[in-house]
Amino acid sequence: MSAPAGAPQVAERYDVVVIGGGPGGYATAFRAAARGLDVAMVEEAKVGGTCLHWGCIPSKASLHVAELLEQVDRAPIMGLDLTFNGVDGEELAAFRRGVIDRLHKGLAGLADQRCTVVAGRGRLVEPGVVSVDGGEWDLPLEADHVVIATGSSVKDLPGVDVDGTVVQTSDDAVHFADAPARAVIVGAGAIGMEFASMWAPMGTEVTVVEGLDRVLPLEDADVSDAVAKAYRDRGIEVLTGAMVRDVDVADGAATVTIDVGDDQVLRDADVVLLAVGRAPRTADLGLDDVLDERGYVVADAYGATAMDGLWAVGDVLPTLALAHAAFVEGFVVADRIAGVDDVVPVDHTHTPRVTYCHPEAASVGLTEVQAVEAHGADAVATTTISLRGNAKGILAGSAGFAKVVVLANGPGVAPGATGPVLGLHVVGPHATDLVAEGALATSWGALPEELGAISHAHPSLYEALGEAWMSAAGLPFHAH
Repeated sequence: MSAPAGAPQVAERYDVVVIGGGPGGYATAFRAAARGLDVAMVEEAKVGGTCLHWGCIPSKASLHVAELLEQVDRAPIMGLDLTFNGVDGEELAAFRRGVIDRLHKGLAGLADQRCTVVAGRGRLVEPGVVSVDGGEWDLPLEADHVVIATGSSVKDLPGVDVDGTVVQTSDDAVHFADAPARAVIVGAGAIGMEFASMWAPMGTEVTVVEGLDRVLPLEDADVSDAVAKAYRDRGIEVLTGAMVRDVDVADGAATVTIDVGDDQVLRDADVVLLAVGRAPRTADLGLDDVLDERGYVVADAYGATAMDGLWAVGDVLPTLALAHAAFVEGFVVADRIAGVDDVVPVDHTHTPRVTYCHPEAASVGLTEVQAVEAHGADAVATTTISLRGNAKGILAGSAGFAKVVVLANGPGVAPGATGPVLGLHVVGPHATDLVAEGALATSWGALPEELGAISHAHPSLYEALGEAWMSAAGLPFHAH
């Protein structure tokens, strides 16, 4: 076969073909190109994937606006006499679009410089051969290595029809202009909690419904409790241990029937947002031989599948569905393909988990429960430092804390000493930035006394981490 008239006249064979141009895909492609490999990247929509166009970036743009609105509410206690005249939905949408377009332009330019970008839907037709449908390219791509990076799609809630207007997924809702007057958000993971935090300051009456017994169920229980309390204090209704029984849509609105324990409650909503998770996008890609029963690609710690030359990164793997997790998976796969010696597989214990709600929540390493399960209750100790006594925390008007989980005794820990940091959990302003120090600590097996000896700027939010490390080492400073 040959390329159609007007298509780029390049060889049909590459060292690497990456199917998918989202975070995992372009991370793999860019690193492989940096290693001197000839790379083609197939993308059916836009380079940047869900994260840039429908997820991380548009949601954070709206959350930034919501955070400013919350600061406006605090203006009088700071001596500011401000007048707020409402949110201009068109300008909000334009701001969000401008951020996306700026990032996309830069990313697309990098992609064009570093690899051959092929528009269309890539599909593995046989080992090492990828067909491309839906674009101008009709030439099959051949490569010694094919990387699956097709990402994920939103999950539906069984029995609830998504119409994109009243009943929406995050793909529908993220580009909103006007916040709904009333919203029921089904799911209290990162996506659901971020939308609640986004809409409430814009005047939305929000109810969050979570089937498990706490919000942010993958986080440390203390983090979940703190965020739930902060939401309730802000007037956001949080129903845990609750299940949506029925969604009745009529006349442009919905009545949602919710089972809460033995009780049943009704909530009216202009928008019902389904935030019940995401599923791997692997159907009809020629991958049946390497998929598990849930549709995830089965791969080893390096991203290699049982099919020779076939690799996978990102949301198609049952790992953390986070853009930065996909980045590091892509780097590992590209380095392995390039034959780099001593490539270290990804250990997602040390991948930060971040939720950009208000207050922010971030963690890395083991939760207290996980640490106890791994090492035993007698071998684990925790230290919690409140941000209520931190100057920058007070200025920001947000309560929160830093919680350190450490190995207190056991193999390799001297009697009376404290072992390495196992986890860090932060709630409060800029928690998603502060967690970076914890990622270094858990990755390197750092000791609290080593970290506490590092000077932390004063006044700053991150000096709370210095206080936490010192307290964990048995040398509290300002803390009791």
